[in-house]
Amino acid sequence: MSGHTAQSGVGTPPKSTNLPETVREITGYWWVGLVAGIAWLVISLVILQFDSASVTTVGVLVGLLFLLAGAQNVALATVPAAHRWVPALFSALFLVAAVICFIDPVDTFAGLADMLGFLFLLVGVWWMVQAFLERPVNPLWWTRLISGVLITGIAFWAAGQLFATKAYTLLVFAGLWALMQGINDLVRAFEVRRVHKDL
Repeated sequence: MSGHTAQSGVGTPPKSTNLPETVREITGYWWVGLVAGIAWLVISLVILQFDSASVTTVGVLVGLLFLLAGAQNVALATVPAAHRWVPALFSALFLVAAVICFIDPVDTFAGLADMLGFLFLLVGVWWMVQAFLERPVNPLWWTRLISGVLITGIAFWAAGQLFATKAYTLLVFAGLWALMQGINDLVRAFEVRRVHKDL
C-alpha cells in the first residue's frame, strides 16, 4: 500500500511556484537601476569637468567607480539564475580594484595609467559577456554589446600610448566609462519597468 502511494506521486507535476508573481515582485525594483544610472551619469559629469584634479582625487574617483560596479554585480549575483557566478566573479575583481585604489590613490593613479588598457579591456569583455547573457530576456541587449565593443577598442588604443598620454587621458576614459554605464543602466531600468507593467 505504501509502495502504491509512493508511486502514485511520480507522474504528478510539481506544485506551481507562481512564477509570474515572483517575476513581478523582482521587476518592481526597476527604480534601483534608474537610481544607479543617474548616479553613474552624475559621476561622469563630475569626472569630465575636472580640469586640474589632483592625482589623489583621480585615484579615489576611479576607486568609487570600481566600488559601484562591484556593488552592482554583487546585487546581480544574488538573483536566482543559472549563471549568477559570472557577476559574482566580476564583482570580486571590481571590488579588489576598488580596495587597491583606496589604499594608496597616488601610487594607484600611476599604476592605473600603466594598466589602463588592461582595466578597460576587463570592463569591455564583461559588458559583452553580460550582453549575451541578457539577450534572451532583454531586447535592447545590443546597447550593452556596443558599449563593450567601444570600451574594448579604447582599451587597445590606450595600451599603445605613452605614460604621459595615459595619465592625462585616464580621467577622460573614466568619465566615458561612467557615462556608458549610466546609459546602459537607464536603458535596462526602463526595460525592466516595461516588463513589470506587462505583468
